[in-house]
Amino acid sequence: MMKNKLLALSFGVGAMLLAGTHAQAQANCHPRDLVVTRLAERYGESRQSIGLAANNTVVEVFASLDTGTWTITVTRPGGPTCLVASGEGFQVLAEVLPNMDSPA
Repeated sequence: MMKNKLLALSFGVGAMLLAGTHAQAQANCHPRDLVVTRLAERYGESRQSIGLAANNTVVEVFASLDTGTWTITVTRPGGPTCLVASGEGFQVLAEVLPNMDSPA
């Protein structure tokens, strides 16, 4: 459980840090259609989740349910898609919120 929280926290922190920088200047930025095609062809990854950051940056997680590989991308409005992080061991989770009620 703690490992999942740390993993989620690292995703969020990494996305926020890179979303706030000039991601277009990085070498890992390409047109979105090219990134999506390469992730599908080379790694069998498809989009698993998507979110919108406060600065209108789109953050997406691509993953392969067969191999467990994953990639996080960030796309600025009108800009290229930048690769933020990648790894192995992707799992689909649907955890419930912990009980926040105080004991009576």
